[in-house]
Amino acid sequence: MTTPSSARRDIAAEITAKILTQLEAGVLPWRKPWDGARVGLNLPLRSTGAPYRGVNTIMLWCAAIDRGYASPYWLTLKQANALGAFVRKGERGEIVVYYGQSAKTRFDEHGAEVEDRFRFLKHYVAFNADQIEGLPESFHPVPTAPTLIPMADHEAWFAKLEIQRIRTGDMACYIPSKDAIGMPPIGAFDTVEDYAATLNHECVHATMAPHRVGRDMAKKFDKHAHAAEELVAEIGASILGAHLNLPPSHIEDHAAYIGHWMKLLADDKRAFLAAAAQAQTAVDWLLAKSPPPAHSPEMKASIDVAA
Repeated sequence: MTTPSSARRDIAAEITAKILTQLEAGVLPWRKPWDGARVGLNLPLRSTGAPYRGVNTIMLWCAAIDRGYASPYWLTLKQANALGAFVRKGERGEIVVYYGQSAKTRFDEHGAEVEDRFRFLKHYVAFNADQIEGLPESFHPVPTAPTLIPMADHEAWFAKLEIQRIRTGDMACYIPSKDAIGMPPIGAFDTVEDYAATLNHECVHATMAPHRVGRDMAKKFDKHAHAAEELVAEIGASILGAHLNLPPSHIEDHAAYIGHWMKLLADDKRAFLAAAAQAQTAVDWLLAKSPPPAHSPEMKASIDVAA
């Protein structure tokens, strides 16, 4: 439960400050788990086994890598206690956020009853299973080396999206006027996995089309719209990669975008949360349209949890 004192914390600003610190160091935090040890990489999981979503995925990934946690599970103190377990003394948890919606009723100048709806941001603290004593062994799965999705499986997954793909020279891009993804030939990439991961990135961009998600970052971010959209695609490619067992690797160096992202976040403390939420919505659409192929035990498990 959020206490009156903690309610005064500006959680959005705290998250933004953490992201800015990493960007200043040249680190892309949504790629961080892929840049570290690949063994045992999973989406962060709730006590029920359901994956965390949006910005929580990124923040818990980063915390796990920074502190060396092997378990993908994150629980609240109450959830741990309910299982007969306890958080070790001195352990520090991670902030997990969620958006809610509420309404207030008021009377306008004519005496008519009007309902004003608004969104709010709340937070709680979660601890990794590695910080908790007495949990069942199922909360400590043995880390295994992930199996990269075969190219044939990824092509089959992409085909079900019904998004047009055309050949381009040396640039991967989504072309709104054609509603098509432009991709260089596979030979232009170091590996076939790089090709597939780049295609994932462009698939997230393609969800901006009105007949898909219908995303327009210019409505909220104006002059930073391009940077915001690229941030959505970057975060989305990381989350999608975790579902498809592919790292978010691209043919072009996105380091040039870091300055633009820093300006975006400096201008709007909720920009990262908004981008992560839009990225999750895009991934939800893609996976609903074409569920990931169950070619490996790890992927089959993630599908079962999502179902």
